[in-house]
Amino acid sequence: MSRLTLATTLLLALAGPTTLASQSEPALAFATDDPGLAWGPCPAFIPEGCQIAVLHGDPALANADVFFKVPGDFTIPHHWHSSAERMVLVSGTLEVSYDGQAPRTLRPGMYAYGPARLGHSAVCAPGEPCILFIAFEAPVDAVPGN
Repeated sequence: MSRLTLATTLLLALAGPTTLASQSEPALAFATDDPGLAWGPCPAFIPEGCQIAVLHGDPALANADVFFKVPGDFTIPHHWHSSAERMVLVSGTLEVSYDGQAPRTLRPGMYAYGPARLGHSAVCAPGEPCILFIAFEAPVDAVPGN
């Protein structure tokens, strides 16, 4: 067997499982008002009106994506997550305050990163609901307080 043939065979063998895995999982696209989304309650320490919809993955495992929604004029109490969060504000105006940092006002289309275990709180401005897309690296959790 020539070196080229051996190298090609090895590459195909290595690429095969990856290609098959990606073909078994469908591509997804959701709007925030998609009737197929299952909105559920937030953790009990967050006041009523907060909702979460799982977009992709299992929240008990790594790499889950969610929509997080609160009504306008809503305060999200101080909390932290075991996972880092990668977020994009989809609607509303949200002021986020991370411990030891100046508050940041997010507007639709803005990206924010929240390190794991860094406490934070937020306020959604009156008017339009605030909807965040959040990608979690580790299982989804929210721990009240410091």
